[in-house]
Amino acid sequence: MWVKLCCLLLYFLALFVLARVFEAVAWYESGFLATQLVDPVALSFRKLRTILECRGLGHSGLPEKKDVRELVEKSGDLMEGELYSALKEEEASESVSSTNFSGEMHFYELVEDTKDGIWLVQVIANDRSPLVGKVHWEKMVKKVSRFGIRTGTFNCSSDPRYCKRRGWLKSTLIMSVPQTSTSKGKVMLKEYNGRKIEVEHIFKWITAHAASRIKTIYNSEHLKEEWNKSDQYRVKIYLFANLDQPPAFFSALSVKFTGRVEFIFVNVENWDNKSYMAEIGIYKTPSYILRTPEGIYRYGNNTGEFISLRAMDSFLRSLQPEVNDLFVLSLVLVNLMAWMDLFITQGATIKRFVVLISTLGTYNSLLIISWLPVLGFLQLPYLDSFYEYSLKLFRYSNTTTLASWVRADWMFYSSHPALFLSTYLGHGLLIDYFEKKRRRNNNTDEVNANNLEWLSSLWDWYTSYLFHPIASFQHFPFDSDWDEDPDLFLERLAFPDLWLHPLIPTDYIKNLPMWRFQCLSTHSDEETLETFPDSESDSDSENKEVFSSDREVSEDDELSPCHGCSEGGVDACSCASHSCHHEPCERKARSYSSYSSAGDLEPDWSAWPSDMLHCTECVVCLENFAKGCLLMGLPCGHVFHQNCIMKWLAGGRHCCPVCRWASYKKKQPYTHPQPLSSEPPS
Repeated sequence: MWVKLCCLLLYFLALFVLARVFEAVAWYESGFLATQLVDPVALSFRKLRTILECRGLGHSGLPEKKDVRELVEKSGDLMEGELYSALKEEEASESVSSTNFSGEMHFYELVEDTKDGIWLVQVIANDRSPLVGKVHWEKMVKKVSRFGIRTGTFNCSSDPRYCKRRGWLKSTLIMSVPQTSTSKGKVMLKEYNGRKIEVEHIFKWITAHAASRIKTIYNSEHLKEEWNKSDQYRVKIYLFANLDQPPAFFSALSVKFTGRVEFIFVNVENWDNKSYMAEIGIYKTPSYILRTPEGIYRYGNNTGEFISLRAMDSFLRSLQPEVNDLFVLSLVLVNLMAWMDLFITQGATIKRFVVLISTLGTYNSLLIISWLPVLGFLQLPYLDSFYEYSLKLFRYSNTTTLASWVRADWMFYSSHPALFLSTYLGHGLLIDYFEKKRRRNNNTDEVNANNLEWLSSLWDWYTSYLFHPIASFQHFPFDSDWDEDPDLFLERLAFPDLWLHPLIPTDYIKNLPMWRFQCLSTHSDEETLETFPDSESDSDSENKEVFSSDREVSEDDELSPCHGCSEGGVDACSCASHSCHHEPCERKARSYSSYSSAGDLEPDWSAWPSDMLHCTECVVCLENFAKGCLLMGLPCGHVFHQNCIMKWLAGGRHCCPVCRWASYKKKQPYTHPQPLSSEPPS
């Protein structure tokens, strides 16, 4: 997860650098930056009208360019970035969808139960034509959708009883606006009673009702009283302008941030005394002033702070976010991080998508589960101070220059989704290239695996997981069910592939007993050579014969169990006490005992675990145990060099090389017989 998080942070850094490169290229080609102010005098009448439509100011009664230019200047400073965005939005011929209500419940759910938005609904009465024609309605929908106003059509033929109860006996327009200034308050429905059925007149009616919710100040005394008043709103935004009513985007934002931010319009059109404005730091109009407990912030001085709905919406969301905003942000970040798994995972294409789906499900489930206690934690009444300190931190951090750059980049990439997706894909392909190169340097075979090989291995793992119990060395029973019920063994033989590919974890290996081979000596090596000079050659020849015979027997034992095991079962195998003797252990014991009697060298059997068989040779490498070498025993009692048996088990052969007893399965402990006393009976 940390690798994917680092890759995502690296991607965001690349986006930030790329945005600065785009700004430098635009400055080199055109000679201006996005934050540079534009003189409205140099703009054409079409561009000025486009700016007014984006800000939500009516211009139907202004036929001359001079009047339109003055209205643009009164509503706020114009930047190159805002002009570019407005022209691109006008050129984009995207059709905006409108909702068709199916009945009363559908209308109530979307319109009357929505507390933070404005709806414009055209009601079509029974056997009547609509109030607004199709062409004008499409223009109306496109115009109001810029300000977050949703539209819909309610045909009374689908629910005539509800229309009669509402009094909708003729076709009309209905507008829903929150009635109170508190969050999740009541919604009031207003009906259009105008005579002129034109787009501009209907839009004026909408903006007039939306502006009526904003507190308006007409004199300096009222401003002084409001400025020094402390109420429930911690964040207030003031618009000082010489306008009849605030722009439509300002009114739409006041509905969207109901209960979080208070919007106040200060009409300075007929003010003679503006001394108090100078006292609070307002020297020019129009001005957008944000007042918080931390101080005053002038909106429009940093990068990306345009006089538009989208720019101010992102600015206010960063200062006063809702819990839902934070959840959506975390959801986007988590999914972007999860999609990095598509490029980090190497191997077959199907494997990449299987891992991706698994990662998406896991990350989203963990995100939702982790948010549940957070929501319950925030609803506790005594955490108001914690909530206020968190908002204070948001306000401090998001009024910096770096935060304004991040907001500007977010608006840029969100308006160009193709660029965002292409850069994400390019970043992922670079990660895939470097990851593939790193794994090839490490000689990882999974890089070259194809889809069929990976699906085959996945099926083997799945079937092995279903048909093979997870082996545990500590808790496995002594007796196998196969010994009692041979049918289970026959059913297992019916699936030879499952027999050859068991799913055995290797955690039992660390619990296998290990010790060092030690010898007991009573005479020195020189005395041994002097005492038996003649028997050395005989013993050497005998040892050579025994060693050659042991090698032949050991090679046969690696391929199949000893004869006693095949005839009398696994439990019948032992090296010293049972009736079936393993030839390598027995013969080597005789050889070593003959040498011990000559040299007085005896293995220190007391250092061996009690359930291990006494042997002096490793049947894997066919070499004698040297003094001080590290030994390892299996549950069946056979002993080997630690390195030899580790290589044997690591190769997937989880059984004893001698008797084929499962190396992870416990066996009845072996007890050595008591030696017969050599003293004659008295």
